[in-house]
Amino acid sequence: MPETIPNRREVFRDAFPMQARIAALLREGPRTVPELAAMLGAPTDQVLVWLTAMLRYGSVESKGKADAEGYYTYALKEVRP
Repeated sequence: MPETIPNRREVFRDAFPMQARIAALLREGPRTVPELAAMLGAPTDQVLVWLTAMLRYGSVESKGKADAEGYYTYALKEVRP
């Protein structure tokens, strides 16, 4: 049976709770999208949507260069007083 693809509304409905969970994981240390997806039990494409929103609004930043598989590592952006 083929995997059900969630519609855009479902992905965005889950955005705030999932972004909070992503932030909690990134507090433990930088991670790639596949690492986050595995820890969250969510598809990588959905994690990428949530992470992209966090990047856009400045709460997350990429660190260094892509790994051998082409994935960047992401970390919470440091807040400076």
